[in-house]
Amino acid sequence: MQIGSWEFGTWQAVGYIGQAFFFSRFCVQWYVSERLKKSVIPLAFWYLSLIGTSILLVYAISQHDPVFTAGTACGFFIYIRNLMLIEREKKSASTRMPPD
Repeated sequence: MQIGSWEFGTWQAVGYIGQAFFFSRFCVQWYVSERLKKSVIPLAFWYLSLIGTSILLVYAISQHDPVFTAGTACGFFIYIRNLMLIEREKKSASTRMPPD
């Protein structure tokens, strides 16, 4: 499909979808922080980061762009590690709580 002087195809759609997920994480973080009246990073932020980065990584690879691929791949591991740390913290907190 032609939009102005741009050729718009499937890979561009994938790239825009990835960017939409990645951008939405900031909206979620802002909304939750405003609601709680303090700066927080909700769990949804990390999942949206992971989803957006995964899609963008596929897009970067499809475009044969080593710089974009490397940068996106680094973020992917950071988001997974944060989710692992959050899960570990939840398990640790649940074992410290006295039984009902």
